[in-house]
Amino acid sequence: MKKLTSLICRILFIASFLIAGIAVWEKLANVMGLTLIRGYYANWQLLEYSAITLLFVIALQLREIKITLGIEKGTT
Repeated sequence: MKKLTSLICRILFIASFLIAGIAVWEKLANVMGLTLIRGYYANWQLLEYSAITLLFVIALQLREIKITLGIEKGTT
């Protein structure tokens, strides 16, 4: 279970930064008069999705730390 949680955290972390990167590139393309995602999402929406994903990763990491410290102290 710990390996699965770690894998999910890594995947979501990378996805979050990819979404944020797409938002930045979209903004740069918009400055030049182009578009990358054809207006399906606004830049701020992409950044919101990225932030929500990062919050979920943080929550998973805190849960993992809590479980690890609980095992070390002998309480579960």
